[in-house]
Amino acid sequence: MEPFFEKFYDKYHNDLYQYVFYMVKNRHVTEDLVQDIYIKVLRSYENFDGKSTEKTWLFSIARHVTIDYFRKQGRTRKRFMEFFNWNDNEEILRDKESLPEELMEKNEQSRRIYHGLDQCTTDQKNVIILRFIQGMSIHETAETLGFSESKVKTTQHRGLKVLKRVLEKEGEVVE
Repeated sequence: MEPFFEKFYDKYHNDLYQYVFYMVKNRHVTEDLVQDIYIKVLRSYENFDGKSTEKTWLFSIARHVTIDYFRKQGRTRKRFMEFFNWNDNEEILRDKESLPEELMEKNEQSRRIYHGLDQCTTDQKNVIILRFIQGMSIHETAETLGFSESKVKTTQHRGLKVLKRVLEKEGEVVE
């Protein structure tokens, strides 16, 4: 199991950490949740049936662990992720070498988007982070969230409209 876990960790850790951080916006909580996710992965890997990719399976677990965290906290606030690529800022969004905190400090627009996502629904935020931060396809996003591909497209469209409206209201130019 150790060689499997080391490869799994090396392959997905940065993406997993960023995903959870964008959702909870707290480094210590992120570290605790990521540890919980890895425990669930280790306990259930032998039951992984391969119907989806390992990454899709991992992010599905991460999503459920994070939702459970918010439920335990009794929070009704919608808290999640970061950034969105309005034009050609993909390099900023997909910077795998930087920690989420460093990414936020790099770019004022990213910080505005980060806060603008609080205006989105939980589903909209999940779709946006999986599609534009993690680079998942519509199909992978649908599998991870348990949505139809049509629902992913609709939710993405509505979430982007909310972000655009928030940024325009704050005086951010959005094309």
